[in-house]
Amino acid sequence: MKALVTGAPGFIGSYLVETLLKRGYEVTCLVRNTSNLRWIEHLDVRYLTCDLSDIESRAGELGKFHYIFHLAGATKAVCEEDFHRANAVCTGNLIRAASRSSRLERFVYLSSLAAVGPGGPDRPVDENTPPRPVSSYGRSKLEGERAVLAFKDALPVTILRPPAVYGPRDTDFLVMFRMIRKGFFPYWGRCYYSLLYVEDLVAGVASAAENKKAEGGTFFLCDDIVYTNEQIAEEISAATGVKALRIRLPRAFLPALGFLGQKIDKRGIINGDRVNDFRYSYWTCDAGGAKRELGFQSQITLREGIKWTADWYRIHRWL
Repeated sequence: MKALVTGAPGFIGSYLVETLLKRGYEVTCLVRNTSNLRWIEHLDVRYLTCDLSDIESRAGELGKFHYIFHLAGATKAVCEEDFHRANAVCTGNLIRAASRSSRLERFVYLSSLAAVGPGGPDRPVDENTPPRPVSSYGRSKLEGERAVLAFKDALPVTILRPPAVYGPRDTDFLVMFRMIRKGFFPYWGRCYYSLLYVEDLVAGVASAAENKKAEGGTFFLCDDIVYTNEQIAEEISAATGVKALRIRLPRAFLPALGFLGQKIDKRGIINGDRVNDFRYSYWTCDAGGAKRELGFQSQITLREGIKWTADWYRIHRWL
């Protein structure tokens, strides 16, 4: 089985490549000339060097793959146009080029809970929830989904929507680990989150690609528990051995926080667009559809995942 993985050098992509290799796939990684290959350069993979904005020029080479896993995209950007170009336009370019292949058994698009938007008290979102994204990132991921679904009748496609994903190599959760390691974390009221450890996610992605029942479907992947921000902070505190002080921030201060974060690092996790997500307290989803139809089941508890992540950060001197 031959698979193409976009976004392979990244956090989730590198884990997916490892999982596919263990399952016996012959893996090709779509990379750019500027890609940092540190997580995959030691693996037995091939490379296809091309920017997704120019993938049409390599359309003939896509015909040799049985599976395409599209993980590349922007989770942080300076403006909405950048999100749109990376997550919608490039997704459309790739699936349009892939549609010429008669060999393709599945095109898997990794979307996000952000494409649907937040839920509410005792109301996690599921596949029947009308999408109402609240951020530029979320809107662009929804546009990417629509680009994929436009080829639903021509290609076997599957869309997967994870919530926040954490684990070793991740730089987003690292921000919270570092704050807690310094003895504090920001708090603007109780919030609720669905989460998923990275190895559980990529196992679900690979299994969905191979499952006929996933063809043409959209599914959420998450673990079984809804966590509060206090619970997440407590687990990180336990894993780092630091009792962190809760710094209360009024929600009215969030736009200023996003502005300051963007001034410090334009592509950091604290930015103006991400603040749109912070305004909402319920980022929860229901993986019931994936459990019933695909047999998906997470394996890693939050305590295990946080400890393994903290240990990895320490070993690699990220903490």
